[in-house]
Amino acid sequence: MRLKGKRALITGAARGIGRAFAEKYIAEGAEVVIGDIDMARAEDTAAEIGAVALKLDVTDAASIDAAMEKMRASGGIDILINNAAIFTAAPLVEITHEDYARVFKINVEGTLFMMQAAAKEMIAQGRGGKIINMASQAGRRGEALVAVYCASKAAVISLTQSAGLNLIEHGINVNAIAPGVVDGEHWDGVDAFFAKYENKPLGQKKKEVGESVPFGRMGTAADLTGMAVFLASDEAEYIVAQTYNVDGGNWMS
Repeated sequence: MRLKGKRALITGAARGIGRAFAEKYIAEGAEVVIGDIDMARAEDTAAEIGAVALKLDVTDAASIDAAMEKMRASGGIDILINNAAIFTAAPLVEITHEDYARVFKINVEGTLFMMQAAAKEMIAQGRGGKIINMASQAGRRGEALVAVYCASKAAVISLTQSAGLNLIEHGINVNAIAPGVVDGEHWDGVDAFFAKYENKPLGQKKKEVGESVPFGRMGTAADLTGMAVFLASDEAEYIVAQTYNVDGGNWMS
């Protein structure tokens, strides 16, 4: 029960990694609010795991403000996980302005302004807080077909550093998690991108990347929950502006 008495908002938590975080946080005693653009799925998930669903579009300032107002009215916010994100891939010569703008709008701008909104609430509450951003091993290195996504996650790492240094004076710890390749329904889409651009049969890329992980397999959402709990707990009080690799040994830093 390391998070007993804490209130957490997790973006993009109606499914996948976000849902796994929500379930683990509830098991650790936290009250969890699932913020998601897909309200129907968020409500179903919330009902299944004992959370609260909240309509939230991280690219819309009015939606962010409304979400924070609801958090304030129901007891405030102690933990934010910026989990909402999208993926895209293409050779450099095929990247479109629209794809670039959409990825950065959600992955970078959404992360920044969710941090800002949560930080304002935490400062006003006067009890500190924890902010956890979802980066990626893609933010640690370039990848030939993934320029835009890699750049967006590198920006998340940089934002984590700057925000962490700025907000610790208010007792707000900002850190990030950098997963490697994580199995789940989203990987069907990732695999399809590589099947298209590398001329591979569907499923081949997924098999290859899983076999290349030093641990011996792709990660799962459950593999990430321990770090998410730790960074939100009192045990992480002295950790500031760091990004932790949870990737089975794919990247060392």
